[in-house]
Amino acid sequence: MSRLRAVVFGVVGIVLLGVLWEAYKAFGPAAGFSAFNTQLLPRTSDLAMPHLVDMLTRTVQPTNSSADSQPVWLAVALACLSSLGTAAVGLAIGAIVGFGFALLMLRFRIAQAAVLPWLVLSQTVPLIALAPLIVAWGGRIQIGAFAWDRWMSVAVIASYLALFPVAVGALRGLQSPQVAHVELMRSYAAGWWTTLVYLRLPASVPYLISALRLAAASAIVGTVVAEVSTGAKGGIGRLIIEYAQSGSSDPTKAFSPIAGAVLMGLAAAAIVALVGLSLGRFRRNEVAT
Repeated sequence: MSRLRAVVFGVVGIVLLGVLWEAYKAFGPAAGFSAFNTQLLPRTSDLAMPHLVDMLTRTVQPTNSSADSQPVWLAVALACLSSLGTAAVGLAIGAIVGFGFALLMLRFRIAQAAVLPWLVLSQTVPLIALAPLIVAWGGRIQIGAFAWDRWMSVAVIASYLALFPVAVGALRGLQSPQVAHVELMRSYAAGWWTTLVYLRLPASVPYLISALRLAAASAIVGTVVAEVSTGAKGGIGRLIIEYAQSGSSDPTKAFSPIAGAVLMGLAAAAIVALVGLSLGRFRRNEVAT
């Protein structure tokens, strides 16, 4: 019932957002609202806020006027699949490295004091400044027939954002068992690795699922931003830029890749939720939030 309630509330939220969009377009000021030379509310013209029906109609129309042009929804779907694959690679790398940092900080207290502040500071570095550096460094990698591709740089940037929530969430989960339970394992002469496998890892599952959910969203954001910053082709970030360039002549088309990016984030969260369902026996004491 709780899962059904969450789905219903999500659908209702989307419907209310659409109603709010159309209501503001119908009754809002044509020039928007400004205060102290700052635009606080958007304009309600068709160029700035197209009708939702017009956006949906545009998605089934050809991308351009050429005879072999594919429909907008298909171009957006293919771009989303490309970006989702890159984000999945970034999420996998970030999860592995982040969990490794969590194990290191769990095993050595001095490592927690030394590594955790740097993990926090790493999230303050703007991706726009980091992306060109990663592309430049990756371009110098040449191992035999292997050549660094642009999408690999995007995956590294996505993993950079996904690493932090996994490291922090996994560390909190691994430290979550009660002291009495840890002492019980010691009374059985269980070593550190045995305690990790049979006590700390099962106890950390609820925290890991929440961390992976945040990491998946971060990987999606990192992928889209990195594709825009690095100029990587084939992804949804590149498509957002391309469609935005025709915003003055075809404003409804520019919203399609944005909606695709949102759906891509929902798909990533759904995949993590499915993983969580398969680990339900480790989440019996989890408190719903």
